Amino acid sequence: MSTDPTAGSGSIRVRRDSGLYGYERALKRAGLDPVAGADEAGRGACAGPLVAGAVILSDAKSKQINGLNDYKLLTAAQRERCYAEIVDKAIAWSVVCVEPGECDALGMHVANISALRRALLRLEVAPTYVLTDGFSVDGLGVPGLAVWKGDRVAACVAAASIIAKVTRDQIMRELHEVYPEYEFNVHKGYCTPLHQERLDQHGPSATHRMRYENVSRTARVLTS
Repeated sequence: MSTDPTAGSGSIRVRRDSGLYGYERALKRAGLDPVAGADEAGRGACAGPLVAGAVILSDAKSKQINGLNDYKLLTAAQRERCYAEIVDKAIAWSVVCVEPGECDALGMHVANISALRRALLRLEVAPTYVLTDGFSVDGLGVPGLAVWKGDRVAACVAAASIIAKVTRDQIMRELHEVYPEYEFNVHKGYCTPLHQERLDQHGPSATHRMRYENVSRTARVLTS
């Protein structure tokens, strides 16, 4: 692992067997503490908000999160349990929602980076270093590193992924109450066959992202 040159710490190596907290430990040894992780949920969905989470975890053994992992590798029940632990044990955490209209206006990549930046800047404790999943985030005033599959190798990023996912799933269940015909509680706004079937039948709702080709195509067909 190489840090940003502005960190002034040269090269930091993380052993492959150092575990999920290896990045945070290595950065702390280099004087970079606290470390925040950020990740998002809902980037690939065609309905509902984009949600970003940011988390700073404690390095105390009593504060470690049992079973922490990338949210995609956990069951819903495991995510809920981890979420409760993160909220209880984290030094700081935050969550940000970017609504569909703003996603359409910005485009998904810009919306994604903006959401991650907002979540990190909203933390009550300012980080000294930032780890993000896949995409680098500028405008933070501190160095950082975009980590490939960061939610599987860095504890703070995995925690952020769970905060984002659990928050977004709850929002989609609430949207199901408003738009029951789409069954958002089942597919959470992602482009599944069931979702497309309901989209083709009912047309886009106010919570659909019109920039997505399958949504705009359905809207054109229904209005032609």
